[in-house]
Amino acid sequence: MFGLFKKDPVKELEKQYRKLMEEAMHIQRSGDLRAYAEKIVEAEAVAKQIEEAKKPDKSL
Repeated sequence: MFGLFKKDPVKELEKQYRKLMEEAMHIQRSGDLRAYAEKIVEAEAVAKQIEEAKKPDKSL
């Protein structure tokens, strides 16, 4: 019952990933490829966190 209002961490990470990718797109369009690459690395790190969060827990 109390878990009803708990936020889903995967949804929050996906939202953060989309935001980073959108920022990366705007940076790329401005021509700053170094900043674009840094933003893509950040987005990939979040994508990895999403994958880890979606994995079923094998310790059970």
